[in-house]
Amino acid sequence: MSDPVVLPSADPDPRRWKALVFICLAQLMVVLDGTVVNIALPDAKADLGISTANQQWVITAYALAFGGLLLFGGRIADLWGRRRALMTGLVGFAFASALGGAAVNEGMLFGARALQGAFGALLAPAALSLLTVMFTAPQERARAFGIFGAIAGGGAAVGLLLGGLLTQFLDWRWTMYINVVFAVVALFGAIVEIKEPPRADDHTPRLDIPGVILGGAGLALVVYGFSRAAEKGWGDTGTISCLIAAVVLLAAFVFWQTRSRHPLLPLRVVADRARGGAYLSVALAVIAMFGSFLFLTLYMQVVHHYSPLSAGVAFLPMVFGMLVGSTQIAARLITRVPPRYLLVPGALLGACGMLLLSQISAESTRYWSVVFPALLLLGAGMGTVFMTSINLATYGVEPRDAGVASAMVNTSQQVGGAVGTALLNTIAVNVAAAYVTDHMASVRGPADVAALQAQAMVHGQSIGFYVAAAILAGVALEAGLLINVRRPIGAADEAEAVAAPAV
Repeated sequence: MSDPVVLPSADPDPRRWKALVFICLAQLMVVLDGTVVNIALPDAKADLGISTANQQWVITAYALAFGGLLLFGGRIADLWGRRRALMTGLVGFAFASALGGAAVNEGMLFGARALQGAFGALLAPAALSLLTVMFTAPQERARAFGIFGAIAGGGAAVGLLLGGLLTQFLDWRWTMYINVVFAVVALFGAIVEIKEPPRADDHTPRLDIPGVILGGAGLALVVYGFSRAAEKGWGDTGTISCLIAAVVLLAAFVFWQTRSRHPLLPLRVVADRARGGAYLSVALAVIAMFGSFLFLTLYMQVVHHYSPLSAGVAFLPMVFGMLVGSTQIAARLITRVPPRYLLVPGALLGACGMLLLSQISAESTRYWSVVFPALLLLGAGMGTVFMTSINLATYGVEPRDAGVASAMVNTSQQVGGAVGTALLNTIAVNVAAAYVTDHMASVRGPADVAALQAQAMVHGQSIGFYVAAAILAGVALEAGLLINVRRPIGAADEAEAVAAPAV
């Protein structure tokens, strides 16, 4: 990977660590929203009279807008200014959240969720790109990205806990209103503490409108196609049509980027072997992790009848593991060893956690003997992978491309989440159906039917965990082969700083 264009400043902004708090709060708000609403969905459905056929749009409306507009949002942050984009995103996200909380019918809620996704697509890349340009000294960058990586990875689990807490003790609407509180605090911090470094030049390229249309539509169809596959199946005509159209649009997008004078996604950003490997690592890791969230939530709430709050609390070991892996393992070692030396063992540690989760049982929760240690292992491994990958994916990128490079990280996460939910859920459902067919002869009464259904669900989930473990093993293999950076991140910068004459 090429050396970064922006070298550590001799006089860094003294408020950068305070700014980090508010940048991470903005990121947490976006990550939380991916799962906090899931827990509240049954209550919202009953309150607003949402049909079973339409309930998926509470999730899908957000995912489509967010996934489809991420590259556009990242480029806007580059052209318009990252601090300004962050502040605009916060205001818009807060407004959309308040609108959703006050929804009086399903159309109003769906529209608010889509608006949340649109402003989230501006907010998320702006937050990460601010981190990229504000923290350039290797040691400081490692610490800052360690905190950010823990939030990016563990925020989804925190969302399950917060969603359960708000739904159980207040009302489902507070899963939307809580974003207003977060946004107000983050906006205050952005105004007072965040100062964007000056640009190296005043050259402002034009926005690539055809690229926005082709890339946005292609990504939106990828997200929708896999989301539809989770609901309708892989053989559904609509699913197949969406995925084929997505491939065609994305191929046209790539072709156009090679011809455009001002490309939305300059191919130099993704053509770098190590950076491309980092994006792939994020996507594959999220595929496996989102499957674990889905399976464990169903396992605890459907099979063993945990309350929403109890299920959220049960995920806390993963959050703790994420903090350890991101801030204590990766952040301490990333400036000492090459990135692959963290990514490979981190992915394998996560795979061990998934293999342990495959031992769940329908008869007992096995929480302390299986789920608890597995979540610790999975969290530590994924925290190491996410922190290292996100750091590597934005390291060395030209300042003018920081926003779109950051958007690619979020795009990898979003697409990975959609693929993981659809792929692993399909595997688990098919395995469970085959299990029921094979054991139907042993059913003698209603109690046996309920027991068989629970056993079938757990068996399908166990196979899903095996597949997730294989995917994480694939992350280790991919990182070992593709990510060819031979020095620790920042080693070249430190050498240049030592060699530079004093002024």
